Amino acid sequence: MEKIQARIIIEILGRPAEHIKEALNILVVKLGSEKGVKILEKQVHDPRTVEDAKDLYTTFAEVNFEVESIAHLFAVLFAYMPANVEVIYPEEIKIPNQDFNSITSALLERLHNYDAVSKRIIFERDLFAEKLKETSPEAFARLTAPAVPQVKVTEIKQKQKKSKSKKSKK
Repeated sequence: MEKIQARIIIEILGRPAEHIKEALNILVVKLGSEKGVKILEKQVHDPRTVEDAKDLYTTFAEVNFEVESIAHLFAVLFAYMPANVEVIYPEEIKIPNQDFNSITSALLERLHNYDAVSKRIIFERDLFAEKLKETSPEAFARLTAPAVPQVKVTEIKQKQKKSKSKKSKK
């Protein structure tokens, strides 16, 4: 199989600005040292402040690289979780069943792990809520109360009628 050329965008968010730029540079160097990966071109952009956030920065790197196989490409995608990926070359990729099976198995394994983590978090949240309800019902009520006060439909209709009658009297 011929080598695959791709471009990825890796984003990072954090503070301080110098730290995230350094961390991103380290990440790109680490990518280049991966087995079967050759960096062809890279551009690390300067950090910028995040809109509507105090002292929070974001930056990104555009990395063009070459890998030996589709399995190596997916290994990069799983390990670095880029924001975007674009395969540049070749235009068509023929994948042997063995490679395709390996990739789909790795994808399924990752999905199952995420599913297990989310189920565990939900279980722990529910357990925490139950313990909070037992030990401090007032705190539980405050946390579970709707953020916006509930207004009954009849109250809205009454206000609309009053508003209309005031307008008609004028």
